[in-house]
Amino acid sequence: MEPKKKQGFFSVFLNNGKAYTLLTAVAAGLYPLLFYYTNNYKMINSWGHLGYFVSIFLLLPLVVFFVAHKISEVGFLKKLQPFVLPFLNFFFFFSYLNVALYAGFSWIRTLIIFGIAILLTVVLRKFFKKIIVFQLILAVIGFFTLTPVVLKQLNYSKEWMKQPDNIEAAIFKKKPNIYYIQPDGYANFSELKKGNYKIENAEFESFLAENNFKAYPNFRSNYAATLPTNSAVFMMKHHYYNNGSDFTETIDARNVIVSDNSVLRILKNNNYRTFFLTEQAYFLTNKPKLGYDFCNFSTKEISFVTTGIGNPKDVIEPFKDYLETYKEGPNFFFIEIFNPGHITNTINDSKGVEGERDHYIESLKESNKKLTELTKTILANDSEALIVIMADHGGFVGMTNTGESYTKNSDPDFVNSIFSTILAIHWPNGQAPKFDTKLKTSVNLFRILTSYLSEDDSYLSNLQPDESYIIINFGAPQGVYEYINGKGNVVFKKY
Repeated sequence: MEPKKKQGFFSVFLNNGKAYTLLTAVAAGLYPLLFYYTNNYKMINSWGHLGYFVSIFLLLPLVVFFVAHKISEVGFLKKLQPFVLPFLNFFFFFSYLNVALYAGFSWIRTLIIFGIAILLTVVLRKFFKKIIVFQLILAVIGFFTLTPVVLKQLNYSKEWMKQPDNIEAAIFKKKPNIYYIQPDGYANFSELKKGNYKIENAEFESFLAENNFKAYPNFRSNYAATLPTNSAVFMMKHHYYNNGSDFTETIDARNVIVSDNSVLRILKNNNYRTFFLTEQAYFLTNKPKLGYDFCNFSTKEISFVTTGIGNPKDVIEPFKDYLETYKEGPNFFFIEIFNPGHITNTINDSKGVEGERDHYIESLKESNKKLTELTKTILANDSEALIVIMADHGGFVGMTNTGESYTKNSDPDFVNSIFSTILAIHWPNGQAPKFDTKLKTSVNLFRILTSYLSEDDSYLSNLQPDESYIIINFGAPQGVYEYINGKGNVVFKKY
């Protein structure tokens, strides 16, 4: 008589009648958890987020599945017992995937998932354990997909943040209140008149001129998105999308922008009080430690599951309150508004080239209203203010969606639509420094302002190259490319 062969775990698991309650619960949440982290890591890279998501995706189903299974063993409910765990598994698995895909909750989608879970329970109950195995295999794949994302963060080098001189120790000879207002996606006046825009904006342009603002034609950003632009602006250094190692968004950008950077260090060394006012919590999704003294958002009010974009929060009234409360400076305000913004990100939401352009025009009008009110409020209280209106990137007008920007295109109107940004400055006493001619791209803004305020021209010897960079995924080998050179000409040179 041959000895009985020892069966493997999966063979035993598939062929016996045990429920495996806890394994079923883990299978429902593990892959969606890993999937969510892989696709959103830079927005949730904190210990608080890890604890929250482990609790929601793993601990919660463990408790619910265990309790539900125990209840189903009681009396008349025993007839439903074979259906309880399959239903819960399907419902939790697809609910978590829904959260992972949409970064939010919807009652309508939840009701649809509820119906799908009932249907799958009836149709696939006999194959349920095989489905659990499949979910666990997905989790293994998810683990290997997440690993390089985490390793990239752990191996992230901050070498690019080091300054080539002692600019962080700069001593200001003059200390006006500084107001840095960033209207998202606002193209330069010079570009609005031509190219893919051809938008009438004379009224607002005249308003700024009448209020002693100096506009800088053909000014542009160095990067094509909000996070990479702002991290470069506040560090006054190029990062080249993490030296070409990251093709999504700049690693640790939120912490650089709102927690600690060269500009904040300079301001604090010169005893500036610092304020960050924003309509959206986009810079705060990973709940970073705030390096600003004041902010109109509390990290406690920001959901763990969010894209950071929702109903805009008013910045004008809080700004007026701060002006009234803190009349004695020096103060630094970073005010972020999300108009005009840019065209839609995806082709599915696109209204077409003309439809997106029309939407941009309407949003530009809203932006002008906010900028006008902010400017009037500042000048009514602080006539000698240093006011900087500078956008983070262009509006991408001329495309059906921003995704087109990832495909190689040598058309100057196309490229300038991405990078062209407004820059208008109200200099105290109307006296711009002679070296303001060096204001060409956003990465050098604060280095030039520091030279102006400290009256030390030596900091100008370390200006960054006025080059603009983009990530290309299609039409050329994937990578980071120089798209506009230091002379303002469209090029295509792989970094």
